[in-house]
Amino acid sequence: MKLKFMTQIMTQKRYSICLLALLAVLFYTPLAYSQTAPPKKENRTSLFQESATDSDYLMAIEKAGEVLESAHNDTEFDGNSHHLFGDIKRTQSKLDLILESLKGANPNVRNQQMYRIVLKEIEQELEEQNKGINSRNLALEKIKTRVIDLRKDKTLMALLKDTIRRKQFKKEFANLKNRYLSTDSLMTKNQGILNKNKRLTVERKIAVSNALITVESKLEQSGVGMLKEDYPTLWSKNDSTAKKIVGKNIKAKIIIEENVAAYYLSYRAGGLITLVLLMGLLGWYISRNVKYLKSNGHDENLSQFNFKYLNRGVIIPVAVIGLNIAVVSNLYAPALFIELIQLVLLGLLTVLFKNKWSAVAMKNWVYLLVLFFILCFLDLFIAVGFIQRCAFIVINILGIRYGLVQIKTLKEQLYIKGFFKWATIIFIGLNVLSILNNLFGRVSLANMLSLTAFISLTQIVALSVLLKIVLEVILLQIYTTRIKRDIEKIFDHESLSATLKKPFIIIISYMWIVVIAANLNIWESLRAGLASLLSHPNTIGSITFTLGNIVLFFIIIWVAHLLQNYVAYFFGEIDDENEENVNKRQHSKLLITRLVVLIVGYLLAVAASGMPLDKLSILLGALGVGVGLGLQSVVNNFVSGIILIFDKPIQIGDVINISSDSGRVKSMGLRTTKINSANGAEIIIPNGNLLSQNITNWTYTDNFKLVEVAIEVSGEIMPEEINTLILESLESMELVNNTKPPQIYYTAIADGKFKLQVKFWCSIYRTEETISSARQMLYSNFKAKGLTLST
Repeated sequence: MKLKFMTQIMTQKRYSICLLALLAVLFYTPLAYSQTAPPKKENRTSLFQESATDSDYLMAIEKAGEVLESAHNDTEFDGNSHHLFGDIKRTQSKLDLILESLKGANPNVRNQQMYRIVLKEIEQELEEQNKGINSRNLALEKIKTRVIDLRKDKTLMALLKDTIRRKQFKKEFANLKNRYLSTDSLMTKNQGILNKNKRLTVERKIAVSNALITVESKLEQSGVGMLKEDYPTLWSKNDSTAKKIVGKNIKAKIIIEENVAAYYLSYRAGGLITLVLLMGLLGWYISRNVKYLKSNGHDENLSQFNFKYLNRGVIIPVAVIGLNIAVVSNLYAPALFIELIQLVLLGLLTVLFKNKWSAVAMKNWVYLLVLFFILCFLDLFIAVGFIQRCAFIVINILGIRYGLVQIKTLKEQLYIKGFFKWATIIFIGLNVLSILNNLFGRVSLANMLSLTAFISLTQIVALSVLLKIVLEVILLQIYTTRIKRDIEKIFDHESLSATLKKPFIIIISYMWIVVIAANLNIWESLRAGLASLLSHPNTIGSITFTLGNIVLFFIIIWVAHLLQNYVAYFFGEIDDENEENVNKRQHSKLLITRLVVLIVGYLLAVAASGMPLDKLSILLGALGVGVGLGLQSVVNNFVSGIILIFDKPIQIGDVINISSDSGRVKSMGLRTTKINSANGAEIIIPNGNLLSQNITNWTYTDNFKLVEVAIEVSGEIMPEEINTLILESLESMELVNNTKPPQIYYTAIADGKFKLQVKFWCSIYRTEETISSARQMLYSNFKAKGLTLST
């Protein structure tokens, strides 16, 4: 690299010599030539002599001026160049802080992991900056070439040799010389700036390389697979730290850790600000829903959903969500930063648990927090010595007792109890291993195991609370949407929560495993090994694939089906929806949304699988043969389902008659449609059959049906009075739709006897109930008049 740098300097010197030579040719050589070599006489006549005019000379001078002007403008550093120099300065300040922190910061795994990530990013930045400097150096060389090429202009060179004509353009040549000198000065200055920054990037790359070697060495020594002791055994009398002043040591470490944490905050400021904004948006959304329920008098119904956390306010639950995400998204943060996040998260959880947990459970929870705080303090600020190692062993012993006796009280208070069995085993096991490693001198490993043990336990508590808060947010969204649609019925939230929590448990399990693996310093190795396994190419015949593509294919398919199943919940739709409250337009939008989600999911899955298009065409050809042989009905039903979604001859909630079956449409899929019959049976009809048969849709336009009641009236009364009495009776009934007038027809009239047909409109979903109520109302009203009525 140094050889390359020296080569560039020598090349620059050669170009400078060339430019000086050009300057001499342009302004001095012609003068000497005119003094030593008088013009020769030409034998040719002037008629056939080739000579340039003043206009040609002016054009040549103008062209040279334009070249020098453009060279001057191009030599100026543009905005991108100044941005590059700013990046170089920022990289320098970043590197200085990291190198300074490496000298005195706590050599724990968290800090070393953060240093490694940042140093690799700095290394990448330096490489990009080096490329930027090289490209600008190359641009300057091209500019120099453009100036040197002026010597090829024959007209300009002829003018320089002609002493008499050159005097005519004395002013133009003076301007040309000034432009040249200005361009040469600027080029020399900028070349020096580039060479200086080039030298700095080379020096910094060497410093980063050395720092990475140091960090990798420390991480290797702190790894779980460490085989040799880094301190004497505990019973050894040698204690190198016993004579140190503990207070002074703690103060120095606090300053260093604060600087490292402050740097990381500035380093990750963009991501942290984004997380804060997202959490603020989530808090605003939750508050808006709660405010809407309060303004409409439905907030008291939230108690029926067994909310544990959202009824305590919005700020703390949202902060718990954000801090859980921050823990997982900042795996390689410095120790002070990540442990402060953990402590703040646990403090907020304590506020949520207050007055909700039993006194014994709350006491044991606070006891766990005290142990965790002491452990963090010892690990961060106390130098490794006999006292610290003994303190770690005491904490490990108390942790083992806690896992065997006291942890049971926490389990009963949490939403997820299944994870606690594994959390207890990991907690006790890591504390035991920590004691053994501490006794035999593997202190770094022992400290790491102790912290991982407590973080694994507290994190599963936090993740359990996170899951409960997320489910409460979803239930709040569903209930608020239903209230906006004037549906006040409380749905079965327990079964719905049990359905919704299944995919979230997978996510929480992943988050928990990642946090544990990162604290044990094995996450990078696991991820690298898994990535190598998934990216390894496999060949079957002429088809080459990777295991990762196949896994990604099925994951995307699973997520697509999951989304299309759960998307209705965010619109306030549930499976046991009341038939009168069905919003057909919304259901149509949901069906289209589900179809789009599935199609996009399958397209993304095929794209992610990396399957070549030529192989895909072969597969589609084979599928076409399969369709021709035995999949006609499946494809027919699939295409019919798409037609039903967009053509909308029937929609969810419609009451239909098809062939000998009748009932209400419960759901519509891409292959079949489910109908609830009046007797409670669910009829599953292929979509192809729906399109191939006549369908009677009672609710295509509205949800009202014209029903008929036949009655006989006996007694002394006139038809006009009968009509009035019937109309008054029907108008007093809420189940009857009085926007459309009832119809009364007399089929027979005799002395004191009348046979009538009364037709009126009512909701098709409550037909039997309305007819029964109408008969009772008519009977009561006619009897009150002393008349006899039979139906």
